[in-house]
Amino acid sequence: MNLHDALASIDEAIKKIDFEVVAANRGGVKGMHGFIAEVAEVGVGNARSQILGEDAVYQWVNDNGPVDLIRGGVEIQQKFVLAGGRLGLGAIAEHLERYPDFVKNGGTYQIPRDHFEVIQKLHAMPPEEARKFLTRSGDGPSLRGWERVQDFFGQGSMGIDSLEPSHLDYNQVQKGTYNSTLEAEKESLRTTDQSRRNDAYQESRPTLQEAAKATVVAAAIEGGTAFVMAVVEKRRQGKKLKEFTSEDWTDIAGETGFGFAKGGVRGLSIYTLTNFTATSAAVASSIVTAGFGIAEQANKLRRGEIDELEFIDNAELVALEAAVSALSSFVGQALIPVPVLGAVIGNTVGTIMYKTVSTSLSQREAELIERYLDEQRVLDERLASEYQELIEMLDASMADFLDLLDRAFSPDVEIALRGSVELASELGVATEEILDSDEKTLAYFLD
Repeated sequence: MNLHDALASIDEAIKKIDFEVVAANRGGVKGMHGFIAEVAEVGVGNARSQILGEDAVYQWVNDNGPVDLIRGGVEIQQKFVLAGGRLGLGAIAEHLERYPDFVKNGGTYQIPRDHFEVIQKLHAMPPEEARKFLTRSGDGPSLRGWERVQDFFGQGSMGIDSLEPSHLDYNQVQKGTYNSTLEAEKESLRTTDQSRRNDAYQESRPTLQEAAKATVVAAAIEGGTAFVMAVVEKRRQGKKLKEFTSEDWTDIAGETGFGFAKGGVRGLSIYTLTNFTATSAAVASSIVTAGFGIAEQANKLRRGEIDELEFIDNAELVALEAAVSALSSFVGQALIPVPVLGAVIGNTVGTIMYKTVSTSLSQREAELIERYLDEQRVLDERLASEYQELIEMLDASMADFLDLLDRAFSPDVEIALRGSVELASELGVATEEILDSDEKTLAYFLD
């Protein structure tokens, strides 16, 4: 969203410059670049704020008044002037004469970034250094330019703190360059976006410390819950806390310890599933819960409390909730064919049953679940094949039906008449009611 908003700000700036400045020839040959600079500054400034997830900060005033831009309540007058070699300071002096309270009221002057860098350097340069290293004239900073900068700020009308750089250089906002400038800005925004994504990814990568924290927190929560529930259970039996025996507290301690152990396993398992596999937290929790449930059923089978069929049935019910949770994450993809939904769920149930606790099952239990899983896969493949055949039959029937419709509504009257007869017959209209001869047609309209 941040990238989308940032690119939209640049696109809006390009559109405004194209139609409201260039097409309208606003400012003419000498002044057009000034209006281009204003719009471009708004677009670039807002985009660089939005790419960081912040709000748009610039507003274009666009009324030819003393203020060109507003940024966070600060009034800005922009001066992109090259004439006279004063890097815009002459234009600023003229503006100050017309609006002497502009700076006093918190206003700021903004000049091209490259001009600001030169002025800042000359302003900070001591006289002896200027006379030693600067020449009277030249393409770069000159002694004459240094004198102009010193004279301007020496008058005291404004300090250099009331001057700021634009995001753009003077040459970047000319009629022939603004488009490439803003397109390059869009590429820079994409680079910034990718860099922020990379940083976020690095910051969110799983660590041993976070895994340990998840394990401890989950253990504490589940252990604490187990303690409370164990105490509540004893209280429901009619015992007061002061009446608890050492045996009662031993039972409570056992339940609490088991809760701590389960919570630790759950926390570590969910952290691992969500960080190292493409599994959501809800689905990971369901899978871990299914794992505990099936492990319990395996223990019952080993103790002879249930038989093999009951083990499969119970394990299937335990895993069903996890299977439905897993499938729900794919609903939006619309890839699950409805006719074989039952087989897909069955296959997923079997997969979860096998994978969640296969390492803790005996060979007998693992073979039971693996056989169940193989049966579900065979069923899935058979139903998928039947479904594909039905789809192909439906495609062929639809093709024939559409061909009939084309003939029935053909612009050619003869073809349309014959097509209508075929369409009526295909749709099950009784033969005696179809007007497929001159006699039937005359009788229908005249009798």
